[in-house]
Amino acid sequence: MRIAGTIKYVVAVAAFLLTFYIISQVFEIKMDANLGKFLARPQLDIVAHPTTKAPRYRCGISKICPEKHFAFKISSGAANVVGPKICVDDVVLMSGVKNNVGRGINTALVNGKTGELIETKYYDLWGGDVAPFIEFLKKISDGTIVCMATYDDGATKLNDEARKLISELGSTVITGLSFRDNWVFVGGKGIKTKSPFEQHIKNNKDTNKYEGWPEVVEMEGCIPQKQND
Repeated sequence: MRIAGTIKYVVAVAAFLLTFYIISQVFEIKMDANLGKFLARPQLDIVAHPTTKAPRYRCGISKICPEKHFAFKISSGAANVVGPKICVDDVVLMSGVKNNVGRGINTALVNGKTGELIETKYYDLWGGDVAPFIEFLKKISDGTIVCMATYDDGATKLNDEARKLISELGSTVITGLSFRDNWVFVGGKGIKTKSPFEQHIKNNKDTNKYEGWPEVVEMEGCIPQKQND
């Protein structure tokens, strides 16, 4: 009887262990499957919701320019503290960082066919002489892209001759540009029509962002490349 009892006990224990083993295996499979789904979900989410980064266009403008166009971005100076900035075809031509800007009208000349920089100059039209500026304007070659931006004051010394020469580059604002106005402009020597690239903010004590100066004026766009004649 004792032997029979022992056998029954061993069989019972073996059956319990077998049952426990089967249950544990099934539970482990389910856990592995659930864990696999859990780990896979972030990967699926990454594929379904990829991180998007806004594209960067030339000169940091908000759109891509068509073929045979040069991207540009120009900002005027901020009061008499921060100088203007001129960028064409993803190259910064003038800025405070480059240390080639100054009070008055800042001008960058660009080859209308290649987009390459020809020359940068600034002329003090508050305390300086307008004559060198007039000579500079007269020497600009046909087909040249002309970019201009004011800093501090770009109008006090402007006379009728200088204003006429700039209007011939396509400006419609230059005739009314006044003391400490902010102005940016892109035109061209030999242009047949008025330029669409011009922005102007009047110096007005009631609306000025800075005590004696208006806010910065900024402009961007795409300049058509000059085609061969």
